[in-house]
Amino acid sequence: MEFQAVVMAAGGGSRMTDLTSSIPKPLLPVGNRPLLWYPLNLLERAGFEEVIVITRKEIQKMLNLDTKMKLDFVCISDNMDMGTADSLRHIHQKIKTDVLVLSCDLITDVDLYEVVDLFRTHDATLSMLMKKTHEPTEVVPGQKGKKKPVEQRDFIGVDDTGKRLLFMANEADLDEELVIKRSILQKHPRMHIRTGLMDAHLYCLKKYVVDFLVENRTISSLRSELIPHLVRKQFSSPTSLQQGVDNKEEDQKKKEQASLDIYSFIKEDNSLLKPAPDNSCWNDHRGDMNETLHEGKVRCYVHIMKEGLCYRVNTLGLYIEANRQVPKLLLQLGLEEPLVHGSAQITDRGMVGSDSIIGSSTQVGEKTSIKHSIIGSMCTIKDKVKIINCIIMNSVTIEEGCCLQGSVICHNAVIEKGADIKDCLIGSDQRLETKEELKSSMCSLKWDSGDGAGDGPVEESDEP
Repeated sequence: MEFQAVVMAAGGGSRMTDLTSSIPKPLLPVGNRPLLWYPLNLLERAGFEEVIVITRKEIQKMLNLDTKMKLDFVCISDNMDMGTADSLRHIHQKIKTDVLVLSCDLITDVDLYEVVDLFRTHDATLSMLMKKTHEPTEVVPGQKGKKKPVEQRDFIGVDDTGKRLLFMANEADLDEELVIKRSILQKHPRMHIRTGLMDAHLYCLKKYVVDFLVENRTISSLRSELIPHLVRKQFSSPTSLQQGVDNKEEDQKKKEQASLDIYSFIKEDNSLLKPAPDNSCWNDHRGDMNETLHEGKVRCYVHIMKEGLCYRVNTLGLYIEANRQVPKLLLQLGLEEPLVHGSAQITDRGMVGSDSIIGSSTQVGEKTSIKHSIIGSMCTIKDKVKIINCIIMNSVTIEEGCCLQGSVICHNAVIEKGADIKDCLIGSDQRLETKEELKSSMCSLKWDSGDGAGDGPVEESDEP
């Protein structure tokens, strides 16, 4: 087994609480499939047979996944405050090989081998996936008039090939200047600084990185702490080589520092290559083969997708956008299921758009029009209803003459006769009264399993 796959599915979804307050994030329906299904399907298509899924008990109980892979669930207690690095540390005894880590909110059609082959070819410490940031084009329900939060930019430095990851810093961590270390420029005089890239939270990591995390408990987050640390360490000397020894006390202190240095976890397994630098006729001054032979033991790479679909579903806007794109993705994946489930009862099929999805056992009445929308399972949609650009979850009832546009309606909601809804989010179990009119509003109810589940205290930008 070359890699073990780990999917992080325990986060609370704190940047989209209007949805996740009533539905746990990994269970949010996207194209009538739980969000967690998409990274698992990506792994299954790549040939993985087993996956470790880090989640919470309440989420595991509610999961009903269609997969041939063996799923090894590791449940985190609801009162444990854990980031992604903490979660990987939590399962370290299960990790026997190099590891592929994915977030449960990743939806992509990337060829996984693009990332894995970078890792193999360059004997990398890290390879990761990025894509140009996608801004949702649709109106976000309930957001009209609200100030959009300012996103802090990432500055990503790559070499001429666009694959070697040389520099990584977030705008929030910088002063007024962007400072590049001389040690980087000595080895890579030409660097391209890019902004507007999204970290897809898909990482190939060496086994020794997990060993390093076990000992270094100050690192809690993969994205904001571990990955930048690895990128910086590419051009630093091991701690033990940086300092001399003055006395016993100082010696002990330096030994402790060295023991927490990533270099101390790298096993020497390239002994056959050691004589090569002395006898090599290759250019000894720059390039990745030179670093492989000349002590460049920490190496980081990135695959930047130029085309294709890649979303991290971590905001309400991106959740809506992902649902818009998923019908196209499902067709690309060659899934045999039709977009309209065979058990759905639709009186006028001609009034259902070809890009809409309708789930099992849903009933659609006469003269009801459904365009650019996703309808869940076991819904009842009565006569003369208009639905445009909507996401309707499971067991929703929509009575006669309603008009819904650009809205998200969560599980078990009831929309009474003649209601007119535009750009709204209606939470689970909510009821809208007859002929009620709503625009850019939110009606939601907190999800609670009875023991505090759903309040998972994990940072959204890097949650497991």
